[in-house]
Amino acid sequence: MTDKLNRNTYLTKNLGSYDGQLVVNGRTYVKVDDLRYGTNPHQTAAFYKPVDGGDVIGAMKILKTGKSGLSQTNLEDISYSLNIVKFFDKAACACMKHVNPCGAATATGEDKLVDVYIKARDCDPRAAFGSVVAFNQKVDAATAEEIMKTFVECVVAPAYDEDALAVFTNPDVKLNKQIRIIQCGDLSKLPRFVGDDASGERTIKVLADGSLVIAEPLLTHIRSVADLRPAEADSKTLGHVVSTVKPKPGQLEDLLTAWYINISVRSNGVVFVKNGGTIAVGTGEQDRVGAVEKAVEKFQKYEGKETMQDSVMASDGFFPFPDGLETAAKGGATAIIAPSGSIKDAEVIARANELGVAFFYAPERVFSHH
Repeated sequence: MTDKLNRNTYLTKNLGSYDGQLVVNGRTYVKVDDLRYGTNPHQTAAFYKPVDGGDVIGAMKILKTGKSGLSQTNLEDISYSLNIVKFFDKAACACMKHVNPCGAATATGEDKLVDVYIKARDCDPRAAFGSVVAFNQKVDAATAEEIMKTFVECVVAPAYDEDALAVFTNPDVKLNKQIRIIQCGDLSKLPRFVGDDASGERTIKVLADGSLVIAEPLLTHIRSVADLRPAEADSKTLGHVVSTVKPKPGQLEDLLTAWYINISVRSNGVVFVKNGGTIAVGTGEQDRVGAVEKAVEKFQKYEGKETMQDSVMASDGFFPFPDGLETAAKGGATAIIAPSGSIKDAEVIARANELGVAFFYAPERVFSHH
């Protein structure tokens, strides 16, 4: 495939047989469109939606297209970014790159949507270059103007002001001339919490030999800060140990924000948050301490500061030993949320008390092996 004509011929030849309906796990899917490519340019791909759903992403509207259509990577980033902002009733933004958030934020105080976007983008501005940016509410002109200052692949939101669309489609713009503007469906249709109606929302993984793994979607039991409980555990040597350190003002909300964002971070994953926005994200590491170290090192590199003083951190899995918590505390976290499950849980809680870290247990693990 040395030119566009040959590539289009190849796509038509190889995807044409899939123009009909597919049935997977008893659910019928209809083809939406051929994709620009799959995960890589030499992989063909097509996009399908369920005939009885898919209203949020499967029926989204392309308000402005780039020089070519969407790829599988674009769609995956759109999906995971919306999976973050769906949790928030107040303004929220996620900048997604390679199915990991390089930054995400929600409104605090008098924040406007543009302020939320800046917090999300500036968590890791280098990674945010060429990202997919998602919002949970109507995008205004001020936010559109800020977006157009750096290169962005796609913007997805439930709605746009006319003035915002005028900014995105300005013919004199050069930097983001090929930006794609997409209107998604009603985010309230996406399940968020355990107990929500998710009967039609199954995740499907295709293994190397074509076998399938069909699973329930990853949802959480934590609906509000009222569901955050101080960690406690028993051990033969330490007895019953309870987290005794109280969180600082605003940290419960930040813990909730960090937890929701961490659901869409590739495991092992950790998320540091302060004032409603991520300030460091550690993703895809084989060990939890490494994920914490990665996040701390990135913050130190970009911000030129030694610690993320009085930040909070969410961990998608438990701490097998106190070292992960110690590394987070050294990096500036003074409140942490993580699930339980280690035989050394009591030892970890005792160490958190010694370090002055408020420690909360989540009711589930949220590994995301996407």
